[in-house]
Amino acid sequence: MKKTLYEVKGSVDRIVFRNDQNGYSVIEISVDNEVLTAVGIMPYISVSENVRLLGNFKSHPTFGDQFEVEVCERSMPTTRSAILKYLSSGVIKGVGPSIASKLVEKFGDRTLQIIEKNPEELEKIKGITKEKAKKISKEYNKLFEIRELMIYLGKHGITPEEAIKTYKIYGQDVIERIKENPYLLCEEPIEVNFERADKLAYSLQMRQEDSYRIRAGIIYILHHNMNNGHTCLPKDKLLEAASNFLEIALEQICEVLEELLIEGTLQLDIINDREFIFTNKMHQIEVYSAERILMMLKFPPKKIKGAEGYIDAIEKKYQIKYAELQRKAIIMALEVGLLILTGGPGTGKTTTLKSIINILEKNGEKVYLAAPTGKAAQRMASVTGREAKTIHRLLEVQWDPDNRPNFKRNEKNLLNCDALILDELSMVDSSLFESVLRAMPLGSRLIMVGDRDQLPSVGAGNVLSDLINSKVIPTVELKEIFRQSLRSLIVTNAHKIVNGELPELSVRNNDFFFIDGHDPQVISSTIRDICIKRLPKTYGYSPLFDIQVIAPGKKGPLGTISINKILQEAINPADKIKKEININGTVFREGDKVMQIRNNYNIIFAREDGSSGEGIFNGDIGIILSIDKLESTLIVQFDDKYAKYEQENAADLDLAYAITVHKSQGSEFEAVVMPMYFGAPQLYYRNLLYTAVTRAKSLLVMVGTAWTVRKMVENNKKTKRYSGLCNFLIKGSET
Repeated sequence: MKKTLYEVKGSVDRIVFRNDQNGYSVIEISVDNEVLTAVGIMPYISVSENVRLLGNFKSHPTFGDQFEVEVCERSMPTTRSAILKYLSSGVIKGVGPSIASKLVEKFGDRTLQIIEKNPEELEKIKGITKEKAKKISKEYNKLFEIRELMIYLGKHGITPEEAIKTYKIYGQDVIERIKENPYLLCEEPIEVNFERADKLAYSLQMRQEDSYRIRAGIIYILHHNMNNGHTCLPKDKLLEAASNFLEIALEQICEVLEELLIEGTLQLDIINDREFIFTNKMHQIEVYSAERILMMLKFPPKKIKGAEGYIDAIEKKYQIKYAELQRKAIIMALEVGLLILTGGPGTGKTTTLKSIINILEKNGEKVYLAAPTGKAAQRMASVTGREAKTIHRLLEVQWDPDNRPNFKRNEKNLLNCDALILDELSMVDSSLFESVLRAMPLGSRLIMVGDRDQLPSVGAGNVLSDLINSKVIPTVELKEIFRQSLRSLIVTNAHKIVNGELPELSVRNNDFFFIDGHDPQVISSTIRDICIKRLPKTYGYSPLFDIQVIAPGKKGPLGTISINKILQEAINPADKIKKEININGTVFREGDKVMQIRNNYNIIFAREDGSSGEGIFNGDIGIILSIDKLESTLIVQFDDKYAKYEQENAADLDLAYAITVHKSQGSEFEAVVMPMYFGAPQLYYRNLLYTAVTRAKSLLVMVGTAWTVRKMVENNKKTKRYSGLCNFLIKGSET
């Protein structure tokens, strides 16, 4: 059924709010001697403009009745008084109330026409030079050019925000340039997806074989694969993929790719006698990282002597005995300064790390600790007893208007430390790793800690595996499971899984339990019962604070979306007393367990001791304490932090009774419950199972089929990632 739109005509009285990035505006207009508030996309709208609006009336809980605009048609003011008000509002840079008054007094109702078409006439006004007259005319015409561009691109599904970005880059002849090459819209920072640009090109009757289209298609495939973790692609695979995607002969793709390589838009490098294609940025990132690592090896920090003595003293003081490989790792950290410390659960990574920190600090070194996520940093701080930061916080991130990170700490503003310890390195992508290296002072120590058998980073790259596989960096892999850890079936089963062996599923008196279930409905019902009855009754665990359901994926009857609804209803059911709010289709209510799903460094939090700060991080889990429906705000408690969310920021929250394995990385939970029932094949493999199991601190319960467990263990097809870091390290070390 077609939606009815109402028409409103009037003159703009006041601009209440305007976002010049996306054109969203809140205005007050005079309609039949009454003031009406209108909201919607009305880019660069100004006081005294005449508008014809199409839309619908709505009631806002805080701001009252408003008119929600879907279509906005505008015309310029025509009377002397309206023109004076328009120009006095500051809509044109360089024109304030004084000059506006002089212009209208001189030119009357022809003022705007003079500004647009005869700027030389403006020189007749005292105080307006030839240069200023040109600037005034240029600024006035710019407003119309942007509006024209928005209207033109809007017809083809391009948003006002994207249109504004396009204008800022290409200027006044932008429409002509887009008509010539609509694939300009795919480039940074506009980044319209290829399909939308392709539709625009089709409407312009551009040939399918046009070189602009082929160029954009090749680059799109590279960027798409970066989102899948690859920093580069084999040339033959890229050519084949582009030919199939664009439905163009391979020969034409080859010709355009050669052009891109010759002009330097893309880079080619040889890896293991095979040609690989990189974007310029990703090639520079991996080459720099390799060169910086090799330089750190060439110019090591000052060796700390007497390592064996320090280790002996710690053993005596704490009545412990280090394994041979632990001693080796400590000595390398003190004498070489660049070290990778890897190993599975129960192998003593934390004990080794604490000793390294202890000895470095005794020798007067300033040691920084960092991890890729907030949860990982908190856990690092907890086990070491020292402050640990997220990498972004350590590097003092600032976000640009396109939400890209800029780091204040870099080669021009180095970190003030003698040693940096990076934990959970498997989660760090190539770009973030390069940023860390750029901020490292030459001669400082870098100790990298991680488990290569866990899932790789979400972003492009394979940093930890590449560093280890290059055999260029001193690496110690702890393999011996300590006696106390051997008593844990979680630990021994984790090692069995990573070694391709089936975990022990029949034991009933340890910390790893398997419950058989062959029907998704029965499995989800059992998980519900475990979380709200069995574990709380047997172990005293809190369903909110101690128990975490971890599933391979989001979708399906046993995905996180479905399980979250079931557990929300069981653990925190709807109640007249509890307030609720619907955000993007998800119902949140007071008392719900939620997770922050991306870093937001602008959210302000407070603590009970009166201190405050900024930043809630990807993976942080909290509880909704209160909801203010009138203000559309939420208060969420994350450990000792209390954060206020506006509705816009609340879109970054998700229910967290159940989370995916990927979201659990870097965290540890007292008890983990896992559905084990086959789903999307790409999510059922050994590394993912191993990562999930190692999230459990004290108890793990699997519910499902042993067949699914076996299939995941047998599937050791690690997600293949194409990257260049390992190759660049090896090549660089040989020269």
